[in-house]
Amino acid sequence: MAPILHPDQKGGHKIEPLCFSDAFGLPLKNSKILADNLSHRLLCDVWVPDLFDGKPLIKVGQLKLPDRAGVKRSTFDWIKFVFAVLPSLPGFIKNRPKVVDARINLFITKLKSEKSYAKVGAVGYCFGGTAAVRLGSTDLIDCIVICHPGRFNLTLVNSIKVPSSWACAEDDESFSTNSRKEAEAILSTMKKNGNASEYEFIDYKGTAHGFAARPNLAIPEVKQGYEKSFEQTVAWFQKFL
Repeated sequence: MAPILHPDQKGGHKIEPLCFSDAFGLPLKNSKILADNLSHRLLCDVWVPDLFDGKPLIKVGQLKLPDRAGVKRSTFDWIKFVFAVLPSLPGFIKNRPKVVDARINLFITKLKSEKSYAKVGAVGYCFGGTAAVRLGSTDLIDCIVICHPGRFNLTLVNSIKVPSSWACAEDDESFSTNSRKEAEAILSTMKKNGNASEYEFIDYKGTAHGFAARPNLAIPEVKQGYEKSFEQTVAWFQKFL
């Protein structure tokens, strides 16, 4: 599946935000809705690259995940989760970080060459958030926004060299409160030593992993977290792109 462009209709800025989807990939409509909204707010093109080469890790609707903070999964829930994920394991291997990063790097390099964007930023959700963390250590990007990232080795934070904004869930099985605190502590130490760019961490009460990408809008706190994390993203791009 090809990347999706959400074009600026007003001939605006020569900046380029990228939206990195979660494991559901481009079939998740919210990936495109978020890009559309960013394009309208920032008056620029927004691209949604296909991280999975046409084969998302998980089908939309395949998993039932907590949609708010405080939801405790039973043993039976975990068993169902494991059996739901098992068919996707080959996809995780085919889309391991080294492979996905090569796709992203090629995509950005081509964009810069063909479109002459002055600056490029990225916002990533879940799986895409982890990709954004890794991308933050390269010279391809000018800033990143990381929304409830998937699991990653926290040593990667030491390599981030661009401004990073983090939108964090209250309950997150992939990016726990302890991991979030450790990531912030790493960046704080780096900044004190003159080795880190600007950063911020914003926590959203009542939310669970996925709230910024596929929220249950019927839950007031989740809806508020979704809307405010979008504004957080807009503000970060306005500041650094």
